[in-house]
Amino acid sequence: MSGIFGVYYFDGQPAESNVLQKMSDTLAHRGSDGADILCQDNVGLGHRLLWTTPESLLEKQPLTDDYGNCVITADARIDNRDELISRLDLRDLAAEKITDVELILKAYYKWGENCPQELLGDFAFAIWDKREQKLFCARDHFGVKPFCYYHQANQTFVFASEIKAIVRLADVPFQLNEVRIGDYLTSTLEDPSITSYQDIWRLPAAHTLTINRKGKLTLHRYWSLEPGEEIRLNSDQEYAEAFLEIFTEAVQCRLRSAYPIGSHLSGGLDSSSITCVAKNLLKEQGKRLHTFSNIFDSVPESNERNYIETVIAQGDLIPHFVHPDQTGPLSEWQNFFKYCDESLIGNCYLVWGLNRATREAGVRISLNGFDGDSTVSHGVYYLSELARAGKWKAFLVEGTALAKNFNQSPTKLLRHYGLPVLKELARTGKWLAFWQAVHQISEAVEISHRRLWLNYGFKAIVPDGIKQKLRYFNRSKRTPSNPFPLVNPDFAQRIGLSERVQSFDRSKDPPWTQKEHHWRELTSGLFSIPLEGLDAYAAAFGIESRHPFMDKRLIEFCLALPATQKLNQGWSRMVLRRAMDSILPPKIQWRGDKTDITPGMIKGLLEYDQKILEEAMIIKSKNIADFVDIAHLKSMYQNSINEGKITENIIIKIWASISLSLWLAIMMNYKD
Repeated sequence: MSGIFGVYYFDGQPAESNVLQKMSDTLAHRGSDGADILCQDNVGLGHRLLWTTPESLLEKQPLTDDYGNCVITADARIDNRDELISRLDLRDLAAEKITDVELILKAYYKWGENCPQELLGDFAFAIWDKREQKLFCARDHFGVKPFCYYHQANQTFVFASEIKAIVRLADVPFQLNEVRIGDYLTSTLEDPSITSYQDIWRLPAAHTLTINRKGKLTLHRYWSLEPGEEIRLNSDQEYAEAFLEIFTEAVQCRLRSAYPIGSHLSGGLDSSSITCVAKNLLKEQGKRLHTFSNIFDSVPESNERNYIETVIAQGDLIPHFVHPDQTGPLSEWQNFFKYCDESLIGNCYLVWGLNRATREAGVRISLNGFDGDSTVSHGVYYLSELARAGKWKAFLVEGTALAKNFNQSPTKLLRHYGLPVLKELARTGKWLAFWQAVHQISEAVEISHRRLWLNYGFKAIVPDGIKQKLRYFNRSKRTPSNPFPLVNPDFAQRIGLSERVQSFDRSKDPPWTQKEHHWRELTSGLFSIPLEGLDAYAAAFGIESRHPFMDKRLIEFCLALPATQKLNQGWSRMVLRRAMDSILPPKIQWRGDKTDITPGMIKGLLEYDQKILEEAMIIKSKNIADFVDIAHLKSMYQNSINEGKITENIIIKIWASISLSLWLAIMMNYKD
């Protein structure tokens, strides 16, 4: 984790070191081990260095090539070093003396703007090509490393790892992007390019950006995740062994460090798998892995201690415990927003505490189990596949087992994954298949033939004209519901919020197969947003967060797996569970539940942060009144307090509003 930044003036204005120094000072938290600036006429590049890998101890950036033709600044960890060293004819040099940034620059010389296709790892970089008078920038496949920019045609291009450095320039406007605020309040964060600031953009994952001397900017997607052909192996064991090999390599690549390494251990399947594999790999090197875990001893519903200690009991770990139940989620809100360019998403305070403990332990690298759910996939849309194939008996067996293993309702699974297929059969006139399905469903679940025929047969074939009239008649009898009760209706109308939400809504076009559902999860615009948040929370403490489940090879492999390797015998993510045999404790390997941290969050808000919460809702709420329906927010909160119960749905809305209010109070200082 380092910081990169730079400017390119197209009008001939010289790049001045004092301007770049302001950007460098703003990003000082991203790199305490070195800082430098290089100005060449109308181009300036800068870098903040944080030592992480052994090779990074030799780095000096911005780096100029031997001929003085190209200069690079990069925040990067390259994982296919051996392959690149061979392909770039660098085998005569000592590999340990070749830095990652040198490999990127050599790759640019060999493959030009196609070089990101040849790189594996996490990276964001900018190369000034003096020969062609162009700036070439790139971001890694999944957006692990951040890259934001401002572009004013015919005048200026500015980029940085964080937006707060970009807005330090006097020429850069500082104005909220209201569309993004609407996205945030409705959890519609699918647009991969926009930010919360007008005219400041994020370079999407797996994209390059080229800007020439005339200020023309060109974006190019250099890689996209494709469903591809399904992998066919001979047995479940072979699938598990293949997964383990790739997963182990994904962890191994992220252990390259000049400092002690830690793992954020929650007790779940993902973090435990990473921890146990990393522990075994480090043990071979005579090293031990640190673990950092949140413990909610005073909130049993949110406490994972039992599972965490089961992993630790295997030995060869150095455990550290953090107690978020002894503080509130907003107790350090000024610190959170000092480092976050956009309003907080999720339970950031939990990661914040782990990162503080990581730094205090002298650890610079933290492994994170982020989104193993999406990478491996729970596989539940395999149920829909079985239904569409007419395999209702298999559907019911698999669904019943799934419900038992994960304490879910079989009827709910049927309603979500099976009954929509009944409608399809009726709409397409496949009445024999429809009748056979109804018969099998009715025998297995307490739903009558008549009800299934009426709701999923007859209603499915009613002409659209009649349906519209019925909907109109029913709607006229009741008050229209507001789809966004939290949002100020004038604001929603002004930015066309309803139309925007609908444009990103995929529910009207449900996936037909498990693979299609898996692919949609992995290609969502939302995918890189939490990664950027995790990067910011790590940067605040001078550490680097690494994500084995964000490995390109692992994701491509998992997407290509048959659905039966994701859901089998009622167990989701089956290939991972099988691969962890003899590595994970069985208690974790076959764990079906998932601890809910919401009770712990609610306790913290009411016990430690109620004053902050209510001040933000009453005194500071003026700064969000243009965006949020304050009366609805206060009523929702007060009703919950009076009833003595705050539901998860309510707390999400309150958290979104209060986070926005507090963030706006801090972000106005960015320009100072």
